[in-house]
Amino acid sequence: MTYSEAIQFLYSLQLFGANFGLENTLRLAELAGNPQNKLRFIHVAGTNGKGSTCAMLESIYRTTGLRVGLFTSPHLISFRERIQVNREWISETDVVQIVAELREQSRAGISPALDRRDACPTFFEFITVMALRYFAEQQCDLVIWETGLGGRLDATNIVTPLASVITNIGIDHSEWLGDTIKKIAAEKAGIIKPNVPIVTAAKSNEGLEIIEAVARGKNAPFTVVNESQILVSPLNAIKLPLHGYHQQLNAALAIATARVLVAKIPVTDTALRDGLAAVSWPGRMQRVQLTSGQTILLDGAHNAAGAEALRAALQAEFSDHRPTLIFGVFRDKDSRSMCQALAPLANRIVLTPIHSERTEDPAKLVPVFREANPRVSIEVCSSLSEALKKTADDSFVVIAGSLYLIGEAMELLHLGATPSADEKSLNEWSSTPPRAR
Repeated sequence: MTYSEAIQFLYSLQLFGANFGLENTLRLAELAGNPQNKLRFIHVAGTNGKGSTCAMLESIYRTTGLRVGLFTSPHLISFRERIQVNREWISETDVVQIVAELREQSRAGISPALDRRDACPTFFEFITVMALRYFAEQQCDLVIWETGLGGRLDATNIVTPLASVITNIGIDHSEWLGDTIKKIAAEKAGIIKPNVPIVTAAKSNEGLEIIEAVARGKNAPFTVVNESQILVSPLNAIKLPLHGYHQQLNAALAIATARVLVAKIPVTDTALRDGLAAVSWPGRMQRVQLTSGQTILLDGAHNAAGAEALRAALQAEFSDHRPTLIFGVFRDKDSRSMCQALAPLANRIVLTPIHSERTEDPAKLVPVFREANPRVSIEVCSSLSEALKKTADDSFVVIAGSLYLIGEAMELLHLGATPSADEKSLNEWSSTPPRAR
């Protein structure tokens, strides 16, 4: 098997969609020797900020000298971004080896024909066990473990962590998780394990009460992080590389988690400061200065809460600039709320499709943006490449609406290693939820 063939096999698993349920993941993990039993985890769920919080935790613990695994999704450009050890991507050689071995194990032990949707591991189930295998082989001291979707029935929920973290609760993926904050909070709270500490920055009337009730029922020590902790040492003395007030709250959440676990994994205030000061997480309020003098801000604000956080960050840090906004969104998102948050700040709006079957037709967004800002210039482009060319002379450009769009922008702007073949489409999954297994 070559790396290209391994990636093609992962593409083939997308035919089985995205399913909720732990049965196949547990079965595949057992065939792989239950690598999760050899590892320690911090399990992170939430509507927004999961990836940033994971990156912060990884940086803190790596600063202490630990060997830290990081499992996140989606990837921006390369599939290998999803599985990292000490911020080094899994190698192509390791991808090939683990894919080949797990493929044979899944064929022999789960579905010999690999043609039954209810018996074949999905893409995410397969790569979850891939990551476990790799982290165990790499003898990681700790794994920062991000959920894919929800929590209770997410494939990542086969582990028992040292601590569970829920960043916040908002309305997103409602066709999968429920159409109310209470329903979504209950799904996210499904990662809470008996007697395992839970740390959250969820707010009252925005899921906090549901999370607390689940924690109480499982005798899980419960810690709530709020905005006042941003002003407390050591965070008040740290200049975070990740911009935006929301990132400061994510940092407070990471600090609280590290302190909850300090008896099991010692962490000093120096390590907290140094780890957070060095954190890197591309595509989230990422500022890029081009040789032409143009400033581009990349932010994967992909739902209403993300757009609101971007709006607040732009008002706080770029109050003297009215940017050109390049925007693309999936049709299953609350695009109206996103438009209302961002349109009033823009001097010019350029709408583009996302390279995905789930993209919203940008022409449908024109009246929504027009309603939110009647005076702004609005254009529709056929691609992000065209949008970048049309805005090349604009001094300040914000690209937002989807992490998929950010990945495409990073590739076009040559901001990272580009695979020989397109791997961004591995992020695709069915937006129509099948019955939970």
